[in-house]
Amino acid sequence: MKKITAGAPESRSADVAFSNLEALRKLFPDAFVEGKLDLEALGQLVGHCVAPGEEKYGLGWHGKKNVRQLALAPSTGTLRPCPEQSLDWERTQNLMIEGDNLEVLKLLQKSYAGKVTLIYIDPPYNTGNDFVYPDDYHDNIKNYLSVTGQVDVAGRKLSTNTEASGRFHTDWLNLMYPRLKLARSLLAPDGFIVISIDDVELGNLRIVCDEIFGGENFIGPVVRNTNSSKNQSQFLSVSHDYALFYARDIEALGAKAQACGPWEVRKNNLDAFLKQLDQLRAAGLSPEEMTEELKELVKRPRFIDFVNYWNFDDHPERGVYRKGDLGGVKNGNMTPLMNPLTGKPDPVPPGGFRFDSKKLAELIADGRVHFHTDGSLPTIKRYLKENLTSRPKSIMSDDQRPDHGLLKRYSVPFDNPKQLAFMERIVGIADKDALVLDFFAGSGTTGHAVMQLNAQDGGKRRFILVQLPEPTEAKDFEHLAQMTERRLAKASEEIRNAAPLNRSIDLGFRVFKLDSSNIRAWEPVREALGQTLLENLEHIKSGRAEQDLLYELLLKLGLDLCVPIEKKPIAGKTVHSIGAGVLFACLGDKVAVKDAEPLALGIAEWRDALAPAGESTCVFRDSAFANDVAKTNLTAVLEQHGIAKVRSI
Repeated sequence: MKKITAGAPESRSADVAFSNLEALRKLFPDAFVEGKLDLEALGQLVGHCVAPGEEKYGLGWHGKKNVRQLALAPSTGTLRPCPEQSLDWERTQNLMIEGDNLEVLKLLQKSYAGKVTLIYIDPPYNTGNDFVYPDDYHDNIKNYLSVTGQVDVAGRKLSTNTEASGRFHTDWLNLMYPRLKLARSLLAPDGFIVISIDDVELGNLRIVCDEIFGGENFIGPVVRNTNSSKNQSQFLSVSHDYALFYARDIEALGAKAQACGPWEVRKNNLDAFLKQLDQLRAAGLSPEEMTEELKELVKRPRFIDFVNYWNFDDHPERGVYRKGDLGGVKNGNMTPLMNPLTGKPDPVPPGGFRFDSKKLAELIADGRVHFHTDGSLPTIKRYLKENLTSRPKSIMSDDQRPDHGLLKRYSVPFDNPKQLAFMERIVGIADKDALVLDFFAGSGTTGHAVMQLNAQDGGKRRFILVQLPEPTEAKDFEHLAQMTERRLAKASEEIRNAAPLNRSIDLGFRVFKLDSSNIRAWEPVREALGQTLLENLEHIKSGRAEQDLLYELLLKLGLDLCVPIEKKPIAGKTVHSIGAGVLFACLGDKVAVKDAEPLALGIAEWRDALAPAGESTCVFRDSAFANDVAKTNLTAVLEQHGIAKVRSI
């Protein structure tokens, strides 16, 4: 039975550096000498692709080498479950994690690498005063606990990133670089990331993302018109920010688009535009008057998706339409159409009509062809109600006011939330069964959007949100993550009340908190070595529950944190089956010699009944065994029944 100690690979998050080396070893085995990578040999193997000299294109800053290494360093932390803070713990597939996102991203690697469809982040904009960090940037679990007020470390100094610090851009880049490195490995091959940013760090972010994701995987920028001007400048009143789109692999994403169709989302501010149409109809205007009103309406930036939707006919159900081209082909139908308004044949498009005469006659009979009286080409009517979606545009327009009202209704005093409609468009680009990650969760708009879209279209999207529990002075809240959870709970209640009969929508979330590992590390105290030895006979930290151990096992063995867990009594002990027999865990505190064989036989019998597709792993609490005989006997019986991976903690 192999023991998992605090220093063992199984007790840490994924070792990214080791994985990178193994990938290189498979591709270039002759570039390794006595187990070490020979950079000169590797350069010879890839030939002219090696960048010559020391001067290379890229962005450099103080500390870049260190933060690159920081992204590779495994985490020794864990995520502790909090069912009492959660909503619908037993059923939900959604996660809300309180913790420093750098450590959390490391901990998620084994379970979620290559599985996330969409990552959206709205990181702190580098305004000079809106993100707080430890001065010794190399954060770890202990620093995290002290920063968030969970551990008192005397003398710790926190500072804001002011321009006067002399490290204005450096500190922001040191914050973002390792997190983006870790985020990339979580993306599925056909996944993509969307990063909101303003003009202060836009240029730097673009270069960093080109380095991390590859410039060839840049999908494009979105300019988001916020309709909220920043008037600090003497020259330009800035009323927009940006969102950068990057693919994990642009070819894989393109192949998916070929197979499943291009990206489609609901038109920007569709509900607001339809409401305006209803008001115009109620005013009793003629079609001509409606057209003039609509031409003025679509001049508003928020209605940019509805430009040319200003024609109205008297069809009772179809409503507003835009004119579409009936030509656009090279060798089309050259037969002229008779114009019913003029009684004369209309001109034919240069390449002919795209439809044959029979189809054109059907369209005319159905009132779907727009004729003119000025000799213009006839056009086809493209009705808005039949074209509610479109390719996402690179300019999007939002009005922040509705979401301030929403958060006020939820009693969540959060400044500058992302608009729900904007996030619904971003999340709506991804599949209906997408796994969506937001590791700067803020008020939780991303999670809200996932639940809202699932309620609208029956999707099975899941979310993982990560928010630093930064202390706040807001009334009724100790830290920001509590605001996120309040918003998710209120949104869930509101969506449920709007669709009370649809019980299949996942409107819950499991809360986890970042903490130090449940497994005690060997930290001898010279002045009390004897006491330290006694304390370390039990390798599990005091105050940690069986459920804490169980979910740390899931993380360290690479299992989904929402995987099904069953439990049953075997030989008087509680045994958990995780993932239908992928993992068995017995974490009780007493296993006598007489218990070993019946316990092992019961687990083997349960494994056979579940018939998992792969190999099963069994984990026990090391201190629970009465002696080595009990441990050896149990291991031997399990191995006799085909369970070779037996571990203790």
